Amino acid sequence: MRENAPPKQLAFDLPLDPRFGREDFLVGPANEAAYALIEAWPDWPDPVLVLTGPPGSGKSHLASIWATRAHAWTVPAAGVTAETVTHCVSNGALVVEDIDRAGRDEAALFHLLNRARERKCPVLLTSGVAIDRLGLTVADLRSRLRLAPGAAIVEPDDALLRAVIVKLFVDRQLVVDLRVIDALVLRIDRSLGRAREVVTELDRDALSRGRRITRPLALAVLARLGLAGGTEDDGIEDDAD
Repeated sequence: MRENAPPKQLAFDLPLDPRFGREDFLVGPANEAAYALIEAWPDWPDPVLVLTGPPGSGKSHLASIWATRAHAWTVPAAGVTAETVTHCVSNGALVVEDIDRAGRDEAALFHLLNRARERKCPVLLTSGVAIDRLGLTVADLRSRLRLAPGAAIVEPDDALLRAVIVKLFVDRQLVVDLRVIDALVLRIDRSLGRAREVVTELDRDALSRGRRITRPLALAVLARLGLAGGTEDDGIEDDAD
């Protein structure tokens, strides 16, 4: 470590509350079909709608937008059991998150969808994978979900990825050079979840070093995360880069 290197600061890993308002959702080709379905409420083609997309793609954000408009409750799929079905649909609108995760009760989910139809309770389900990849063993549930309308959020294009990265920095009250944004867009996966991970790591690293976020620092963090570009030495060079 060089003698004139600045002392490291303690970086407190404080959670950053995500902003799930309608005005905070950025629309692009990757998610416009899903956004349009949410915006079409209450004129849905069916009481049950399925929203799919990879982790961090914005499913929960869209679900939150709809839940606010429809005054819906939100429950994890694992929270739907034979004992909770009636209570879940009693509010009149429901979001069931992450039906692709372990711990789901398929029989209870099928019962919930039937009760929801009886009570005219709209249900929005989210999944990290397509219905055909869920490995459902209850044939009636598999058939019901296949017939339900829905939309898939796909990988973002460069424009949406860039806009999301900028927003992530703004949400953290960080001002960065456009060269930092360009470096990230060029090198990271086409994933909003990855963008969130990288921005979080950059914020933490810059705070611990007591330095602003520069392109060399961004390249160093990308290298540490196993992504293309940069070396660790880049991250402590002159900020003038």
